[in-house]
Amino acid sequence: MDPRELLDFVIDKADDIKAVDITTLDMTEKSSITDYMVVCSGTSKRHVQSIANNVALEAKAQGIEIIGTEGQQEGEWVLLDLGDVVLHVMQESARDFYQLEKLWS
Repeated sequence: MDPRELLDFVIDKADDIKAVDITTLDMTEKSSITDYMVVCSGTSKRHVQSIANNVALEAKAQGIEIIGTEGQQEGEWVLLDLGDVVLHVMQESARDFYQLEKLWS
């Protein structure tokens, strides 16, 4: 799957679980680590965990490798690394505090 298709896949699967304020950051000129970052919010710890879990389960079902996951237990900020796309699912308070969109834009 090319990076753009993977990006669309991640956004679609996050949206399936009603992720809030899904934002895409094009990292191709800013970082060699990934091509895209997707930042979205969940309304609670359980919602954040569910969004990340759904993306991970759907990716595995499609044979997409998950390089790493961080923060699943805590549920405040879950990072899912799919190589060409990194997904950040955050509670609104964490998203406001860390301001990833501002940091990377």
